[in-house]
Amino acid sequence: MKITALLVLKCGPEGSDQDPKILAQATDVSHFGYFQRSSVKEFIVFVSRTVAKRTPPSQRQSVSNEEYLVHAYNMNGLCAVGFMDPHYPVRSAFTLLNQVLDEYQKSFGESWRAVKEDSTQTWPYLNDALIKFQDPAEADKLLKIQRELDETKIILHKTIDSVLARGEKLDSLVEKSSDLSAASQVLFLETLVAVWYLAFDKIRNMWGRVG
Repeated sequence: MKITALLVLKCGPEGSDQDPKILAQATDVSHFGYFQRSSVKEFIVFVSRTVAKRTPPSQRQSVSNEEYLVHAYNMNGLCAVGFMDPHYPVRSAFTLLNQVLDEYQKSFGESWRAVKEDSTQTWPYLNDALIKFQDPAEADKLLKIQRELDETKIILHKTIDSVLARGEKLDSLVEKSSDLSAASQVLFLETLVAVWYLAFDKIRNMWGRVG
């Protein structure tokens, strides 16, 4: 089980075209190849903005993206996003995101509402949480306090495309994104093509067996 990234973002009002602003982030990309790490960090920021922007206030949702589950919780405009592998328990993931938002408000109050640009400030708590909560049992200890999770519906999306609004195309968002360098855009689009090809090939083989 692995947590690769935790982020806190400021989201605009529901339905707004405003991109979320990064308030804090902590990442561990040490398990990637050295030359992949910068692109992976860019992907994390891009996907975080994409998912956070499309997570309505008071909603929790999980999106499958490549080998990750991207979990997001929007607490009235303050949104936490976590990148976990599929083996990390969903309930533990959202317990952690809830805790991250609580701690952020304790540390910074409502100052985030006035933020207009991404923050480069390091938040030590988030870096510590990324290490501590690699063990889901640590997050489970918080469940005794956060009982409301038992009554909250979590929306699960099979792909990042399914969280997009009608008419939105992921490849178009990639091309327009300022979070991705030109090299990362090419790599991301090549990955999308490979995924689509595999899906098509699977469907073709399935229909071949039926015929």
